[in-house]
Amino acid sequence: MSDTVSIPPQSRQGSGIKQLIKSLGPGIMMASAAVGGSHLVASTKAGAIYGWQLAAIILLVNLFKYPFFRAGIQYTMGTGKSLVEGYDQLGRGYLWVFSGLNLLSGIVNTAALLLFSASLLGYFMPGNLPLPVLSAIVLVACLAILMAGHYKALDGLSKVIMSVLVIATISAVVIAAGNGSAAPADYQGPSAWTLASFGFIVVMMGWMPAPIEISCLTSLWLKSQRKEQTVTTRSALFDFNVGYIGTAILAVVFLSLGALVLYGTGTELKASGIGFSHQLVSMYASTIGEWSRYLIAVIAFFCIFGSTITVIDGYSRALAEAQLVIQKKPLEQNSYINAWMIVVSVFAMAIILFFTSALMPMMDFAMILAFMTTPVFAYLNYRLVSTASLPEDLKLTKSMKLLSWAGLTYLYGFLAIFIWWKWLM
Repeated sequence: MSDTVSIPPQSRQGSGIKQLIKSLGPGIMMASAAVGGSHLVASTKAGAIYGWQLAAIILLVNLFKYPFFRAGIQYTMGTGKSLVEGYDQLGRGYLWVFSGLNLLSGIVNTAALLLFSASLLGYFMPGNLPLPVLSAIVLVACLAILMAGHYKALDGLSKVIMSVLVIATISAVVIAAGNGSAAPADYQGPSAWTLASFGFIVVMMGWMPAPIEISCLTSLWLKSQRKEQTVTTRSALFDFNVGYIGTAILAVVFLSLGALVLYGTGTELKASGIGFSHQLVSMYASTIGEWSRYLIAVIAFFCIFGSTITVIDGYSRALAEAQLVIQKKPLEQNSYINAWMIVVSVFAMAIILFFTSALMPMMDFAMILAFMTTPVFAYLNYRLVSTASLPEDLKLTKSMKLLSWAGLTYLYGFLAIFIWWKWLM
């Protein structure tokens, strides 16, 4: 199968670097979906609590998950099908399990990100509107953008948000590094290498750089991109690498921010994601300067808003695709995507209205579930790309096969340790 799609001649513009930049899309959207929970919260907390101790773990988990996220690009470019269709070919049971996990993750993630966005929106809204109202405002804005433009709207928004976030965060880290670590020279922080710390490491790795099902969302976004413009193997892999490697670097950057600004200061970290989002803004402001507080709040809001809109679109797109595959109907029907966006949104708002106090335990459950299912879907992704009839430039190289098996050993090994740890607890 050809790795390009036919589009009108007037759409074939640009070449070389310009064309590669123009092709950025699914990989950047993947990064936007990833940054919200695993980076802004988990990576920053890792640095604030343990300093630099978990930097190697963050880099390793990103490295070992790389081939399984990359599989979404390889499979879709090589076969023209999404990973969702691939799971169905491996066995209908896999697709049902994937759909159930997708629905749970989509609802919980959307509820959490809506609350994070609402708490930051409160910085700029007059009066003292309750969080459910602010959450509803954010949700309506997300749905309006998605239903009006779907892929095009999301593509453009993600690029702008990620660019601003990267510039602001790297600036904050450079300034913080210039100021020196806030921890006293003789400070001895808690060890990350104890049984008590293992639960935090598991939660962090579950969503680092993102839940494994994001590989399916990237696959679906790539299918949509191919309907809009020419996509080559080179441009698709370039886009993916920019997004994936960028998220890995950003994870270390956020860890650095926590390590330089909060580690050793005795600052009590907020347990809730909402409280921590305000704490995060204060951390930027104390580093860059108080003048930047509202500017950083705007950047943080749009970052979380971008994650929210990306998550709503991606999970709904995957659920719609799974339903259509199961029902043997034509794929990529916007009416089904819109319907699932409404379903996910309604249940997310229900959690915000009636179960807000249970949201963080649900988030922890979703992260642990993501950690436990990652080895299974990592193997399925590997199996799909290793057995599919792919063009030569998309087949697994020897080095990628070795990395895949090293990754599977790492993921299943940590899963075994986690089960042992839970048994001890």
